[in-house]
Amino acid sequence: HGRPCGTLPVSAAGGSRARGGRPGTHGPPWARFSAWLECVCVVTFDLELGQALEAVYPQDVKLTEKEVRRTFLFIDSPVRSAGALGDTQFSFRLRQSVGRGPRGVWFEDSDAYNRDAPVTMQKDQSHLYGYVYFRQVKDDTVKRGYFQKSVVLVSRLPLVRLFQSVLQVIAPEYFKLEPCLEEVCHEIDKWPTPTPGHTLLLPCMGEVIKVSFAISFNNTLGFFLSVMCKCIERSLRPAPLVLPSCHEQDFFQCFQSMLVHVQMLWELMLLGEPVVVMAPSPAVCSETVLALVSSVAPLKYCCDFRPYFTIHDSEFKEYTTRTQAPPSVILGVTNPFFLKTFQCWPHVIRLGELKMSVDLPKQLKMKKLAKLKTLDAKPGVYTAYKTFLHKDKALVRRLLKGIQRKRPSEVQSAILRRYLLELTQSFIIPLERYLVSLMPLQRSISPWKTPPPISPFNQEEFIATLEHAGPQLTSVLKGDWLGLYRRFFRSVNFDGWYRLRHREMTQKVESLHLQVICDADLLSWTRDKSEVEIVDLILKLREKLVRKHMHVCEFKLLEKLELSIQSIISSLPQDLQALLHRD
Repeated sequence: HGRPCGTLPVSAAGGSRARGGRPGTHGPPWARFSAWLECVCVVTFDLELGQALEAVYPQDVKLTEKEVRRTFLFIDSPVRSAGALGDTQFSFRLRQSVGRGPRGVWFEDSDAYNRDAPVTMQKDQSHLYGYVYFRQVKDDTVKRGYFQKSVVLVSRLPLVRLFQSVLQVIAPEYFKLEPCLEEVCHEIDKWPTPTPGHTLLLPCMGEVIKVSFAISFNNTLGFFLSVMCKCIERSLRPAPLVLPSCHEQDFFQCFQSMLVHVQMLWELMLLGEPVVVMAPSPAVCSETVLALVSSVAPLKYCCDFRPYFTIHDSEFKEYTTRTQAPPSVILGVTNPFFLKTFQCWPHVIRLGELKMSVDLPKQLKMKKLAKLKTLDAKPGVYTAYKTFLHKDKALVRRLLKGIQRKRPSEVQSAILRRYLLELTQSFIIPLERYLVSLMPLQRSISPWKTPPPISPFNQEEFIATLEHAGPQLTSVLKGDWLGLYRRFFRSVNFDGWYRLRHREMTQKVESLHLQVICDADLLSWTRDKSEVEIVDLILKLREKLVRKHMHVCEFKLLEKLELSIQSIISSLPQDLQALLHRD
């Protein structure tokens, strides 16, 4: 069912507060800025010093030396490619330094954003995203002969399309008028916080980015997000710039050279297999990695992924060691040196500069890993992986026909996304249905006892349900579904999915238990009980009250429970009442 969308202009969130706070405002410094970004960095290339941090905004941002150094190194590769003149955009993801917490009060466990947002848009507590706008042009006034500079947005939000659009507005202006970034940060500090289910108007240097988070609800798999971003420019244009999403790439463009392998790539992502994406540029490799990760949505991809990975990354040794099996991670790389480094990896995708054509699938073939030894290895999918499911040739024919008919890329992307979404749903729905059967019956939940535990997940018991309630009910694809499930059970994605669902089920049981307690006549129950039993009940109810406040759930139930506790305390002797009220 659709949720109505409201529009939140800048003023809807109230006044803002900048560094040190502004008169007449409330809240900590940079509170709203930190809801979107950690900081804005400017990195330049100095002939004598190499990469140098030219500026950081807000100026009081707390980046560790390790995080600053790693930000430099992620921008190192494009700078070294003197032949690549012009502007380029790409993104990277790095592990947060140990001991450093999220910036700002918005990033607390109790915030509602992640509860309402789909998994592909949820904030990341353990990693930082970097969105880069890099310019390299000839400049005779510079000693090296080139102007080389990057503007970098650092955030915990994977809103790649939105932040790329923001960079397209601010970076070119910064390269002309350098003092503008501080004012941009003040503007962002006036933005309303990211709110799924609302339309936000985000001013940026005289332009307004309109972001509509329209949420629809699927009662089996949770929330899905359809996002439209419109950039309404101050100057007149024939039509406003329309982005299909604030977090999704041009899906079809990312997969256009791998259409015949889409199902295989989906299986590799589902199973958390180690994959290397080698591309001619940071833009291509980062976009491709992000597209691969989102191909299993609405399932959360729980493995590590690096849209742009370099030999300078602090995890380089960890991820390239040959003393153990490759980890469950997707790496996007551009350096040909990696061809030799990743020879032992089971899946390597080498992309080239491919043009759209009717014969597109022939341009990227399956190749043996042994052929990956030379630096001039041709583009292809280097793997020995055998898919569990049969190939859906109708999908490939439909997309190829779209190329022939010059179907817009946005439509092709929508077709491909819907296909993968339905494929993931067909795989996940039987698991979700089985999980429901593990929940204790509501009639077994008593206000006087600890609620029954959730039954453990039994793999063989689940497999037995597939004969009558398997993916064949919603998918026409044939193949070894049982084998795919058994392999999935050994993956990081299954572990992450089950932990998340088990936590949600535990909270549901707690909510049901709270409801039963609130419906019970607690005061009558205490009349024939000893003071010790009554005090024990009060302490347990207070503990439940505290736990539920952490989840910020049913406020009316919490108020009702609080009233019940007070009525029980009022029935006790005065000295005991004073003791309990003091506690």
